[in-house]
Amino acid sequence: MKIFVQEGRTLDFVADGAVKAGVPVLVGVILVIPATNAAAGQTYSGWIEGVFVLPCQGQAWATNCIALYWDAANARVTTSANGNTKIGMTAAPKVAADIVGNVKLLPSV
Repeated sequence: MKIFVQEGRTLDFVADGAVKAGVPVLVGVILVIPATNAAAGQTYSGWIEGVFVLPCQGQAWATNCIALYWDAANARVTTSANGNTKIGMTAAPKVAADIVGNVKLLPSV
């Protein structure tokens, strides 16, 4: 098909500052998981869709499909929308003591 460009699970970005592979970066309204390290001004590839194990606030997730948000001030996922950016949903339940959780990224538009 002549109009198809790519699947869109990953995109290329130009780093505003240093980025490290696997460390989430908020780019506009999308949480990006860099696939490679990059210095400021360099281009890097990052995932914008998929399920990732990410740092989380100490909250229990009773089920899948609970809305999740990125708390940029603390660099972690939370269920609180207050002042945070919606990034996806829970992909598995977790107990409050867990400091990481399975997160399904859903790009915002």
